[in-house]
Amino acid sequence: MDSITQAVLGAALQGTVLGRIQGRRSLVYGAALGTVPDLDVVIRYADPVSQMTYHRGFSHSIFVLTGVALLLAWLVDRLGRTRWPAKGYTLPRLFLAFWLVLVTHPVLDAFTVYGTQLFWPLPFTPLSWAAVFIIDPVYTVPLLAAVIYAAFKGLKGRAVPLLSLALAFSTAYLGFGLAGRMAAEQRMQAALDAQGIAVNEVRAVPIAFNSLVWRVLAKTPDGHYYEGISSTFDREPPEMQRLPLNLEAAQALNGSTLLQRLRWFTDDWLRYDQVGNTLVVTDLRMGIPGNYTFRFNMAHRDSQGHWIVDRPSSYRGAGAASMFDREDLALIWRRILAQQPPLPLAAWTNKYLGPASEPGG
Repeated sequence: MDSITQAVLGAALQGTVLGRIQGRRSLVYGAALGTVPDLDVVIRYADPVSQMTYHRGFSHSIFVLTGVALLLAWLVDRLGRTRWPAKGYTLPRLFLAFWLVLVTHPVLDAFTVYGTQLFWPLPFTPLSWAAVFIIDPVYTVPLLAAVIYAAFKGLKGRAVPLLSLALAFSTAYLGFGLAGRMAAEQRMQAALDAQGIAVNEVRAVPIAFNSLVWRVLAKTPDGHYYEGISSTFDREPPEMQRLPLNLEAAQALNGSTLLQRLRWFTDDWLRYDQVGNTLVVTDLRMGIPGNYTFRFNMAHRDSQGHWIVDRPSSYRGAGAASMFDREDLALIWRRILAQQPPLPLAAWTNKYLGPASEPGG
């Protein structure tokens, strides 16, 4: 999730557990501690594929963060015994507070689609429960309001119960998102079954700052995928389009360790396109149809027509900013309640992918 959400979550947790001891400072300490796992962004890697796939790694491991929480609790407990004996600090309470603030950061990240290596260094595919969009005001605003109230009123009276209530609501909202994702996948599967279309895997991801309208992907055995849109309020089957994965183009990257790492990180939700003389690899999980957040130039064709594997670079136009087109967002938000007219999936694909829709043979 975004840094503001992680900070207010940390503030709410530490305020709930230690607010009556630390007062308003618990909110500041919790907000700061809640953003610590994201300090791995200061590490610069040689290419954007490494930057993407090593983020949310060791710093998001529950094993690492449990050790950090234990060490921090021990240090504060020792200081508390000598410098603030009247505060009432206890090692179990300190550990609980610090552990909750630190560990809920990667757990919340795992509820987004990006991918979180929650059990690093174990080589599991990064967790991507895809229950909420990476920025979701319905999750963040109640926590923020409760933290602001506690900051103004102090951690006495109704502040701690209000923080607890906001935390309970935010947790329930994650459950709502998971249920919405499963329902979207079921609607897509039913629509495909009704048309006699066989698929290997179906995956829904939230779209555009809410958990009500979903982009649903489905792989076919012949190397294509269906991309559809489904809202919680739909009464008709989702609109969808059939597109190629261009898997044959991946042969140009045989032996590429970075491609293997990207396949592992994304659970192999990748598409390959030849754009001019460049081979572009796309993570299909994030963005809108045709306009995907993460795209990488990974090889080029030389003058003899041979593919040369390159150090990856970001494809032009890719990135988080590509999600904030005002006209596209307006259509997506309208789509939450109105299924007609359907979203212009084919037009978006042609607009954003353009010549990249050709196979990369």
